[in-house]
Amino acid sequence: MLFNSITYLVYLPVMVLVYYLIPKTSIRNLWLLVGSYYFYMNWNARYALLLFSATAVTYLGALIISRLAESNASQLKRRACLIVCLCINLGILGIFKYSAMVIRWINNIFVIIGKQPMQGFDLILPVGISFFTLQAVGYLIDVYRGDIACEKNFFTYALFVSFFPQLVAGPIERSKNLLIQLKTHSSFKYENIQRGIYYILYGLMVKMVIADNLAMYVDAVYSDTITYSGWYIVTATIAFAFQIYCDFYGYSIIAKGSACLLGINLMSNFEAPYLAKSVREFWRRWHISLSTWFRDYLYIPLGGNKKGTIRKYINLFIVFAVSGLWHGAAFSFILWGIINGIYQIIGDIIKKHLRKDEKRTVLFCRKALDTVITFVLIDFAWLFFRAGSWSQAKFIINNFITNIDNFEGLKYESIRIAWGFPVNMVQGVTVALIILGIIDFEKYKNVSVVDKIIVQDVWFRYVIVIALAIFVLTYGCYGLAYNPQQFIYFQF
Repeated sequence: MLFNSITYLVYLPVMVLVYYLIPKTSIRNLWLLVGSYYFYMNWNARYALLLFSATAVTYLGALIISRLAESNASQLKRRACLIVCLCINLGILGIFKYSAMVIRWINNIFVIIGKQPMQGFDLILPVGISFFTLQAVGYLIDVYRGDIACEKNFFTYALFVSFFPQLVAGPIERSKNLLIQLKTHSSFKYENIQRGIYYILYGLMVKMVIADNLAMYVDAVYSDTITYSGWYIVTATIAFAFQIYCDFYGYSIIAKGSACLLGINLMSNFEAPYLAKSVREFWRRWHISLSTWFRDYLYIPLGGNKKGTIRKYINLFIVFAVSGLWHGAAFSFILWGIINGIYQIIGDIIKKHLRKDEKRTVLFCRKALDTVITFVLIDFAWLFFRAGSWSQAKFIINNFITNIDNFEGLKYESIRIAWGFPVNMVQGVTVALIILGIIDFEKYKNVSVVDKIIVQDVWFRYVIVIALAIFVLTYGCYGLAYNPQQFIYFQF
């Protein structure tokens, strides 16, 4: 059930309506739990067992750890319980996500030494498993550390793990935020409904008008880099940077809007990342829930920046390599993570030698240049992410270098023809990108456009809703012949 499908646009109002008709919080949560499992089972009913197992293991593990702490049991026992639960949850994730990659690597070694390759097997990656596993594991670690109290009510905790707006692609929520809200009675507020509708419509615009339309050009170039060589690769990679941002950001905004309709405030997952002035700042603004998860549960336990400069750089390298592996079972994803880790290390070294007493004009120009350089670096790394394999990435880079004098990919008409779009659709995407840029610029200044809209006259608020809806219907990708584009991060 995709957010940009008719099915979801029917499902969501039913969930919200029944939710507010139920007076008791515990029954409301039970309704949301049933609805969330129904939502997940629309993908593959069998994999609901994996969702339940991740929930049950971490719930019982946290309960045991909590009781051991209350009885003043040794830390060794609590740690043993934590390790067992982590091994079960991360082991299940590893089997489904990485077994094919491991067998492929083993077979490559067998071929070199002249042995018969192992028989491989294909497992369908359960949608959302990387997200709800980290969310459940994060809760378990928080209980072990004593940061939060163990949740005794199984149904409330099960809803925390399976809450449908953020179940399949985040944000990866913390118990300190989401779990507490689920235990609090949420009264109906018209403002929440307004905010939810604005978020959902804006998310649909970002996804259906920008991401899905840009995907057609990106797919056309990356699927035939022989025909579309030279600067086509550059423009397609730039387009992919905005495609993946708008795809994932669009999902996150729709998720935030869906939760807002229920009186739940999910964390912001993106904060104008392409306006960042360094790679370090970019990662503070991109996929925030994942970045902070790795910071709190991997980087800091490794020692963070408290054990010297060399150790800090090693920790950064490990975290970004693991982040790349989390995104996909291929060397190209690991390389993408490593490249970003190297960026961070080099940026940290350079930062120590920058002057901070420059004149305002010089400082402004430097900041603008920093933003451009940061985008170029991030976009180059995206090439490895999009290529899907190391060999394909090498081929694409060599293709560009060999055909660097092919400037067709910089010409508007050539791009439009490769895109396969009429002029009016290109104009629609351009307008949507301008709207995105304005809103992101305001967000970069910590200004919420939705907050500004909410306080306007009622007629203005309705005009915004109607205008957004018409814009999505006019320039969005949909229709009888249209198969809704699955959100990119669903595959992770």
